[in-house]
This record gives sequence, structure tokens and C-alpha cells, in this order.
Amino acid sequence: EDMANRTSEGDFILLGFPGTWHFRVSLVVVFALTYSLTVTGNASIIALVWMNSNLHTPMYFFLCNLSFLEIWYTTGIVPKAIGVMLGTSQTISFAVCILQLFFLLSLGSTECFLLSVMAYDRYLAICYPLRYNSLMNSVLSARLALSSWLGGFLAISLLAFLTSRLTFCGPHVINHFLCDIDACLALSCSDTWHVELATFLVSIIVVVASCVVTLVSYIYIISSILRIQSAHG
Repeated sequence: EDMANRTSEGDFILLGFPGTWHFRVSLVVVFALTYSLTVTGNASIIALVWMNSNLHTPMYFFLCNLSFLEIWYTTGIVPKAIGVMLGTSQTISFAVCILQLFFLLSLGSTECFLLSVMAYDRYLAICYPLRYNSLMNSVLSARLALSSWLGGFLAISLLAFLTSRLTFCGPHVINHFLCDIDACLALSCSDTWHVELATFLVSIIVVVASCVVTLVSYIYIISSILRIQSAHG
């Protein structure tokens, strides 16, 4: 029975939010409305920048990347969450669970890198206004955006692979409306130290590194603004 209960594949059950049917329906309405506004707002930003040639600058190019990312990030969460809360889609296969975990963490990491790139772009624009167009040209902005996407997905690839190699024992119940790394580690009956170590190292690389770049950029921005004469400023 123990061997039958021990598996590396199968279905997980997502519990979602506890509460009455009316409470869960209310949450579904909130989630659906928020999702609609998020997708509509970000798609409008992309369309506006695309149609207006005056907005074809590095700043709005990075903003479009961020908007595109937000559309997919919320799409990876909300539709499944609504199904879980309505009770129509509470099961998720192991493969899909790992895939959701991979995409959500990858998109989250990419967002951290994009925000640091945007901070660096503003640093160049404010601290080197006369040389900005030559420093932040279309080639460099495209490379920075591509590096952010590749870096975000590559940083999570190893973590997702290690998580997929874990062995899970029943019951396969996740007290959440999505698959995340904490839930997988809690359900695993195998040694998880290597996944925990990888999670820690990836967090240091992604979160701390991007925060340092953003913080340093804004320190230089603020110091440059404070040095401007008040009348000229």
C-alpha cells in the first residue's frame, strides 16, 4: 500500500479558498474583473505604443515588455484559480503543476530583471541626458530585454528540473489555488535539500541582484536631481 501510495506522477488537488459558495463566487467575480482589467490595460499600453511612433523609445519598449509579461503572468494564474474556486477544475496533473510553477517563477524572475533594466535606463536618461540616445540605442535596449527574458527562464530551469525529480507521497493536496515551490517541497517525501539550496541561490541571484541594480540606479538619479539648481530644475 505504501509503494502504491508513493509516486512521482499523478494528480494534485488544489483546495483554493475555504468558505461558503457565495463567498467563493464573490472571489471569482473579483478575480475575473481584476484579470479583465489587467489584460485590457496592458494590451492597451502595447497597442498605444505600437501605433504612436513618438513612443518608439527605449523606455516605452521596456514598458511594453513588462505589459506583455503581466498579461501572461496573470493568465497563468487566474483562469485556473477561478476553476478551483468554482470547484470545476480542482485537479492538476503533476506535469502541468511543474509547468505552471516553471512559468510563474520564470515570469516573476524576468519581471525583476526588467524592472532593474528600466531603472538603469532612467539612470542613463537623467544622469547622461546629452549622451542618452547614443548610450541606450535600439540594439542595446533589445539586448537588455532579451537578456532579461532569457535570464529569467534560465534561472528557473534548474529549479523546475530538480522539483520534477522529487518523489511525492499521498495525499496530493495543495492548500492553495496554484502550484508553487513551497507546496511541492511540503508534499515531497524525498530529500529536498538540493531543491531548497537551489531555491536560495536563485533567489539571491534574481531578487538581490536586481534590487541592487535598481537601488544603485535610483541613488544616482536622486543625487543627480539634488545637484540641479532649483531655478533650472
